[in-house]
Amino acid sequence: MREPSCPLCKSTQVTPYFEDRWRPYLQCSCCQLVFVPTEYHLSLKLEKAEYDLHQNSPQDPNYRRFLRRLYEPLEAVLSVPTRGLDFGCGPGPTLSLMLTEAGHKVDLYDPFYNNQLEGVLDHQDSADQPPYDFITASEVVEHLRAPGMELERLWSLLKPNGILGIMTKRVRNLESFSKWHYKNDRTHISFFSANSFQWLANKWSACLDFHGEDVVLIRKT
Repeated sequence: MREPSCPLCKSTQVTPYFEDRWRPYLQCSCCQLVFVPTEYHLSLKLEKAEYDLHQNSPQDPNYRRFLRRLYEPLEAVLSVPTRGLDFGCGPGPTLSLMLTEAGHKVDLYDPFYNNQLEGVLDHQDSADQPPYDFITASEVVEHLRAPGMELERLWSLLKPNGILGIMTKRVRNLESFSKWHYKNDRTHISFFSANSFQWLANKWSACLDFHGEDVVLIRKT
């Protein structure tokens, strides 16, 4: 059997962390990511079926209020106008609309609902300059099968001083993880801790700012 490796940092220094009736969870000793082994991932068809059940809408004031947890600290450090990307925007893009209403230009990408690579993830300006001043990933990174690869690609698309804004619940400790409703969503397979984000910031020589319990801004310096 192939030795498991961390999908964020590729380390093979992983150990069992927790197990419930559906699947086991491993933790990386290097970056502290907790993750689900690949053989327990849902198929893409079943994964999309779960997302199709979501009823998120830009007209829902409660959903907008939820997204303000990322919107407010990000908007506070952006100049107008800027260009950004809403990565994993879902079927009812809302954070991008809020940022557009504030005067920013926002591109959309989602592997299931807005899968247009040309001009977005594969885009480079004529002078080979990264295109984006900011990139948002709201309730996205916990779904990523290869978070290291995906986040590295997003980072390469940010201009100097650009900001990667991520919203995801963070792992605190084993006791809270064992009772955590967040892990029970079977589309959630990558669980970041504060140490995981610190590992990323160190790797990128980036500036890291935590906001509340589930938002982090990483600035490209």
